[in-house]
Amino acid sequence: MIRLLTIASIIALANTSAMATGLATCNSGPESGWKPKEELEKQLTAKGWTVRKVKPDGGCYEVYAMNEKGEKVEAYFHPVTFEPVPTKKE
Repeated sequence: MIRLLTIASIIALANTSAMATGLATCNSGPESGWKPKEELEKQLTAKGWTVRKVKPDGGCYEVYAMNEKGEKVEAYFHPVTFEPVPTKKE
């Protein structure tokens, strides 16, 4: 019984960290199957973005950057496809 509670606690904690901000969630599988965040940064830089930070959040890549228009953005991308992910309003 204690073992079951321990396993349930671990799963609950893992799900909490995967959901982090709750602004976006990706069903992206394990991080071992994700494309490197450096590839996403390179792709965005080629579009004229100035990327400050890329980090995992909610199973997505969260990007802090200035877009091609010079606007500050916080954007989410699917880590396997690099497709933009819509965000929920806070």
